[in-house]
Amino acid sequence: MMRIFHLACSLILSLSACAPAQEAAPSKTASSPLKTDQSTPSPISENAPQKPLSAPLAMGDVYRVYFLGGQSNMEGYGFAAELDKALKAPRPDIRLFTGYPAADDDPAGGAGLWAALEPGHGTGFFSDGQTNTLSDRFGPELSFGARIAELNPNEKIAIVKYARGGSSLALDIYILGAWAPDYKGAAGLNQYDHALKTLRAAFAPQDIDGDGNIDRFAPAGIIWMQGETDANNLDAARAYQSNLANMMNLLRAALRVDDLPVVIGRITDSGMSEDGKMMDHIEIVQKAQADFVASDPCAAYIREVDDYRHIDDGWHYDSAAYISMGRAFANAAHQLSQDCGS
Repeated sequence: MMRIFHLACSLILSLSACAPAQEAAPSKTASSPLKTDQSTPSPISENAPQKPLSAPLAMGDVYRVYFLGGQSNMEGYGFAAELDKALKAPRPDIRLFTGYPAADDDPAGGAGLWAALEPGHGTGFFSDGQTNTLSDRFGPELSFGARIAELNPNEKIAIVKYARGGSSLALDIYILGAWAPDYKGAAGLNQYDHALKTLRAAFAPQDIDGDGNIDRFAPAGIIWMQGETDANNLDAARAYQSNLANMMNLLRAALRVDDLPVVIGRITDSGMSEDGKMMDHIEIVQKAQADFVASDPCAAYIREVDDYRHIDDGWHYDSAAYISMGRAFANAAHQLSQDCGS
């Protein structure tokens, strides 16, 4: 329980139960990367702004929280219309917070609110922090949530997701967004900042399930699906292992668990281009992913992605693949939770 209370205190610094501990406002560093932002909403309901919570509210459930991040194949291009009834139906017992995936320097990035797990949080999803606008797409979060709940029948499950299509880890190729923490753009905000804003809003003291009590959060894992953009630039590909290790360390620091399980999804090439290769340097990034996992005892590598089918754009997977991907992520995260003691 101490880890749960420490997380709430260090992320938000406003929960009365944390007093008298006082911490300085965190900065954008590996040791404490969450920055204080008093404008971040703390909603309780799924479609309405939340008023500040009063101190007398009782402590509620403890949720195992998984962060899902990356680029477009984490964002998700599955078609909701192709889902079976089980995955199409909302799961109010599994909570999902998706941060709006905005461009670098866009202050709207990372806005979101807690809701039931359901389709519509794939590409095209929008949130202004007051209302979620669902799309007709889904990503691996659907089957991940269902499977991880199945594997942990006595636990409450919550997912925090932030992913933006086309985003890179490397700083110098950020066509559609960069995760590099030393970004110096016009507003000084990039994908890493949007992810931190998502985490701040998600972990703020609040009732995420509507039972009238402030819920608590126990970080349980990081799921990462990204690398295609970096695989199209030689310098970025060569720097990928270092950049990946740095980003996982930053996210672990943000969640205050040094050995937090990390699951990496292998990027794959559809071969749907004139020269038979969508990414010029994919082998370098694939090796970087594998080498990172081999160097980290609390990391796993999902290779079954090689068998997934792509849709006609050559970059994104079909609906069945996202379902398989989510389940594979869940199985790996569950095994790591036992091996790493999380």
